[in-house]
Amino acid sequence: MPRTGRPREFDLDEALDAALLVFWEHGYEATSVGQLREATGLSSGSIYGAFSSKQGLFEAVVERYATTFGQVTGPASCPDLAPREAVELTLRQSVLMQTDTAHPRGCLLVSSGAPARPEDRQIRELLSERRSRDRRNLIACVRRGIDLGELPADLDAEALGSAFHTFLVGISTQALDGVQPETLDTAVGYLMGLWDLLAEPQRSAEA
Repeated sequence: MPRTGRPREFDLDEALDAALLVFWEHGYEATSVGQLREATGLSSGSIYGAFSSKQGLFEAVVERYATTFGQVTGPASCPDLAPREAVELTLRQSVLMQTDTAHPRGCLLVSSGAPARPEDRQIRELLSERRSRDRRNLIACVRRGIDLGELPADLDAEALGSAFHTFLVGISTQALDGVQPETLDTAVGYLMGLWDLLAEPQRSAEA
């Protein structure tokens, strides 16, 4: 429900961007309201007035992440791209973003952690659902590849799509461990070779 009364005296996007970096660096559970106050320059009253709670702020941060850094996975949901291109572009862009030292490494949806406290169940579900969107999009790319005759008709689309998603999620850990972007980019090439291997019988049959 929209809040009424005197307009906020701070830039919402700037506050979200500052909070985003804190959650990304420290994770949801380890981030304190004090750290959020320091990063955003807002008082506790302003934070709770605008977002109701730390959870509310984090939920807004996840939405902000999806429209900024998280757009690197957008190609997987783009029907105008060839399915193989959509998968490869998603993975390569994710490598570049997650290894960029201009901001915390890894992916917010992975590196922010899985809160263990029972009262944080909604946060766990939020992160899981966001990650599942990418998984569903990658599976859909594989299914398009099958429908277009590029991949075998009897291929398990969910399994192959899940393999691509496992790599996508794993980029975060590799980036946090300092694996070089060149290495991960080369790994993407090897993984896409699996698509090409599966497509080879289809190409041979058409020749």
